[in-house]
Amino acid sequence: ENIYAELLGKILHTADSAIDLPTVGDWVLASFYDDNTLAIIHEILPRKSLLKRKASGKKVDFQLIGANIDVAFIVQSLNENFNLRRLERYLVMINESKITPVVLLSKSDLCTPEEIAVQLGETEGLLSTHLHVQPFSNESDNDISSIRSLLSPGHTYCLLGSSGVGKTTLLNSLIGSDQFDTQTVSDKNSKGRHTTTSRQLIQLDCGAMIIDTPGMRELGNFSIEEGLEETFDEITSLATQCRFSDCTHTSEKGCAILQAIEDGDISKERYQNFMKMAKESAFHEMSFIEKRQKDKNFGKHIKAVMKNKKSRR
Repeated sequence: ENIYAELLGKILHTADSAIDLPTVGDWVLASFYDDNTLAIIHEILPRKSLLKRKASGKKVDFQLIGANIDVAFIVQSLNENFNLRRLERYLVMINESKITPVVLLSKSDLCTPEEIAVQLGETEGLLSTHLHVQPFSNESDNDISSIRSLLSPGHTYCLLGSSGVGKTTLLNSLIGSDQFDTQTVSDKNSKGRHTTTSRQLIQLDCGAMIIDTPGMRELGNFSIEEGLEETFDEITSLATQCRFSDCTHTSEKGCAILQAIEDGDISKERYQNFMKMAKESAFHEMSFIEKRQKDKNFGKHIKAVMKNKKSRR
């Protein structure tokens, strides 16, 4: 049963950013009124995890995807949508939040076993620790049953991925009915159309809960130091072996990372994606800190004006 809820004014006024506001998956303390048709949220309970990214566009703030998630399913299709660099971005975001990643490669019915084996190997090689990767087809009952066996009662999962990779179809298959609308993929460019437009928490018959999210075209991140370190651990571990402690890993002699690329131990593409995300994160984080400082100074200015106004009275 859906109940309209409002935030207590104190929560709104003391929130510094989106992180301080409730999102899908949060547990809250609330009071109910008008025969349980209205709720007032008093407090957000401590979260065990918070999945977030940079807000899309030029806005420098966090966008919350979901809270208290145990496992994140990254869905990529095995045809035109398959992209290792985008997958690395998802893994950084998930690892930063201390959430277990699982990769589901959809539309296996459109690929040969040889093609699947190659992409499976490339995906499993992204992390030195074990990464669960599972090809599947929404047309196969056995594949859906295999994914359903990954779900545990009382745990919360989320579906992440671009539009058109089959997330909503998979959700309907896990539910066992066509509860959510799906759309066909464009024949011209294999790009999906947005089906899911809002985040929602669905409880399955098995007792697991799953969050369906809209397709993400932008995957900007900041404050992702731990996520980068865990996702690119073979790169970050080499940084301690560089000749210079302030090595930028771009052109210095004695750089262990550049040497590993030259030796073929690290792919150039993976290194470039790591550097790109590290630079983006630093830039966005600096912008976020500057924005927070400006907001703080503006707040002080308003208080000073109001105090001066009262003293004149």
